Amino acid sequence: MNEPNLPPHSEALDFHLGLLRMSMAPEEYELLLGMVEPVLRALDSQEPGPVGQDPDDEPEGEVSQTIRDEAALVIATAVTGRVDNELIQIEIEGGEPVRVVTDPDTASDPERRRDIADCIRARYREDEELRGIAEASGLPTDL
Repeated sequence: MNEPNLPPHSEALDFHLGLLRMSMAPEEYELLLGMVEPVLRALDSQEPGPVGQDPDDEPEGEVSQTIRDEAALVIATAVTGRVDNELIQIEIEGGEPVRVVTDPDTASDPERRRDIADCIRARYREDEELRGIAEASGLPTDL
């Protein structure tokens, strides 16, 4: 697979992808590129709207969490122009842990991490309220 057309922060992205190309097995790197390429193209075109993959284009089998994490970091590099982004895991009571990409200062600051967790909890509460309203109204709840 060819390197995707790179968005505005391409120097940092080139560097990040180069490091990954050297450190990952070729098949893992190709899988990673396949995951991030639609997002990178959307960033480059700056078209509004959701970005996703066609379900028919999804890779065969399960994608490891490591590759998913690297894909998130590549996209963060493309958006921020920084290669020092970090992936942190936020524990949410009553739910699955949430993985968040952030800058190193936020990653190491317990108060800022708490703020992120509070925002995620508030979003989950809002989602549950909306599901309840949809259910009571006879609308689909799996959106």
